[in-house]
Amino acid sequence: MAAIVGLMGGIGLFFVWWACWAVPPPAPRTPREGRIAALLRRAGIDRVTTAGFVASAVGLGLFVALSLFVATSAWPVAVCFGLFASWLPVAAVRWQARRRAALLREHWPDAVDHLRSAIRAGLPLPEALIQLGHKGPAPLRPVFLEFAADYRAGGRFGAALDRLKGRLADPIADRIVESLRLTQEVGGSDLGRLLGTLAEFLRESARTRSELEARQSWTVNGARLAVAAPWAVLLMLATRPEAMVAYSKPIGMAVLGGGLAVSVVCYRLMLRIGALPREERVLG
Repeated sequence: MAAIVGLMGGIGLFFVWWACWAVPPPAPRTPREGRIAALLRRAGIDRVTTAGFVASAVGLGLFVALSLFVATSAWPVAVCFGLFASWLPVAAVRWQARRRAALLREHWPDAVDHLRSAIRAGLPLPEALIQLGHKGPAPLRPVFLEFAADYRAGGRFGAALDRLKGRLADPIADRIVESLRLTQEVGGSDLGRLLGTLAEFLRESARTRSELEARQSWTVNGARLAVAAPWAVLLMLATRPEAMVAYSKPIGMAVLGGGLAVSVVCYRLMLRIGALPREERVLG
């Protein structure tokens, strides 16, 4: 009994001592951005939510499937083309993301040159970035005008830079923004030289990537044509009732299922083989 009483007293004293120390609260966990949300951000689409995008894709697929089912009375064919139709919004947004990335890659060197000239003229970093909203490349002006509004509303340069990175969602923008943030916090006299070197590197990188994308387009377009051709023939056969009756049977459904699986696998494999490495947002 004495040992138990002593043990309980020791545990009580330990809890009293532990209560005298402040326990730091756990760091808040930032929610991970989904793939669809990241795709919409890369495409520059801010007014469409993930749920709205998914709903529109599913709605388009259902509409196309029901329309073909009414026209052909063959639900396997209608389901296949409904799946293709539901994938169209994803393909369109991906195309927009690639187009926006290429456009930004083309105009970033000019933006860096404008920024370098403004800094050499003696403007502080926030004002130099604000000037890009009026004198920078046209595709980048709206983003920097929003940065100017954020900075003037809150007066905090770091928070405005974070929102600027979120709007651009671009690896090159991440490097530029982090360089400016580091210069603002610790100072430095080599920012002009750094920006000049970065502009030259960006021009050379954009030129090389444009040549590679021009050669890659032959592979990608060939893969798309090879995948689309059999389904275009099937869509033309949809005008013949006897063909649709054949595809409504188990053997026809097996042929459609096998063709759909082969088309998806081969298309993804061809894109994977001919894909160029995409620059990741390490600092994003």
